[in-house]
Amino acid sequence: MKTILILGAGLSSNSLIHFLEKEAAERGVQKDGRESWQIVLGDRDKELAESKAGRDTRIFACNIDQPGPIEREVSRASLVISMLPARFHPRVAELCLRHGVSLFTASYESDEIKKLDDEAREKGVLLLNEMGLDPGLDHMSAMQIIERIRAEGHELTGFESFTGGLVAPESDDNPWHYKFTWNPTNVVLAGWPGPARFIQCGKMKYIPYNRLFRRIEYMDIEGFGRFEGYANRDSLKYITKYSLEGIPTIYRGTLRRPGFSKAWDIFVQLGATDNSYIMENSEELTHREFINSFLYYHPRDSVEVKLYRAFHIDQDSPVIEMLEWLGIFSDEKVGLQNATPAQILESILVKKWTLKPDDKDMVVMWHKFNYTDCMTGQEKILTSSMGVTGEDRTHTAMAKTVGLPLGMASRLYLDGKLPLAGAYIPTVREIYDPVLEELKSYGITFREQEQA
Repeated sequence: MKTILILGAGLSSNSLIHFLEKEAAERGVQKDGRESWQIVLGDRDKELAESKAGRDTRIFACNIDQPGPIEREVSRASLVISMLPARFHPRVAELCLRHGVSLFTASYESDEIKKLDDEAREKGVLLLNEMGLDPGLDHMSAMQIIERIRAEGHELTGFESFTGGLVAPESDDNPWHYKFTWNPTNVVLAGWPGPARFIQCGKMKYIPYNRLFRRIEYMDIEGFGRFEGYANRDSLKYITKYSLEGIPTIYRGTLRRPGFSKAWDIFVQLGATDNSYIMENSEELTHREFINSFLYYHPRDSVEVKLYRAFHIDQDSPVIEMLEWLGIFSDEKVGLQNATPAQILESILVKKWTLKPDDKDMVVMWHKFNYTDCMTGQEKILTSSMGVTGEDRTHTAMAKTVGLPLGMASRLYLDGKLPLAGAYIPTVREIYDPVLEELKSYGITFREQEQA
């Protein structure tokens, strides 16, 4: 029997847990020579873990700051999948290396993980990171097309990629056209402190944080509508990841519905997304006082008037409805002790942007490839897009597109079909070809369009 240890039962874990439990159940019934599986799920909140797991999954309470129980489970495992916050992955990786157990995550490969590459190779351990949505599906879907373009002898001259986790149209009931579908902290701190870096037509480009949400791109994605995109913090690291040295243009970003960035920029310019200092007596601040603390003093002007004047917002601007809808001018107390501006803003947004029980989320991904045809010398553009809609607040598109790739890669590994050791991300054909093919059966498909 092989044991799969999953650490973390948070928002993105549902589809992963269900996929692996279904596979374990089938192996328990079918006598086809495959080894049976035992799923073990650990979380700080044992009741949360129990609510996510099936009856055959073993649950235990774990705390990364008390590593004893975690290490005992790691020592018994055939594979560890960490769904913990990314900052804990290096500590889990060290435990895995100590016991010769491979580790898979959906998080970005950190410098600490990269430094473990040699030791992992020596011990025959696979440290597979970035095996989720973004990062993950973006790598796999992009690399499959990049390798195809190269195999046909064409020259790739530009690569752009955008991904967004959004609310589905049928659940879109607010003027921002947005709700949280993953870690709210990451949304509030997107791009902070900057700058964003990318290459355009052979020239290095930088967007400082205070300009990030003013420099946006617009795109129409067939079947999903119109979007705007702002730049991710560092597009340059993908040059090495995708072996794109010398490419004239590379740009990666995040998708939102039109109008979002203009309104969000108010918070950026105000200073409400700053995470570098703690506000005095933050627990006693009201929403209104929080906003007012960044504005000039005036004995008569209201907070609303001061804000709209400070940012030259016209009375008929849709931004006014967006800001007022969030409740930023209410007298409700923040209630957070020793909080930064970003933490206070997050607490306000969570009250309004949380998915309702029957709400559906949506994930959209879009790639654009510019290349020169090797036969004709003609410049061509190929786009590839994917969209997935969730079922409800629990069974989200985000959980599906993060968890399924992880689950499929885990099965490949445990069945001996990933004979790799060291630190990897899913840019190798042994991973992306079978995973992308299987994802089609779950409705996760990419639509390509080519134009000259």
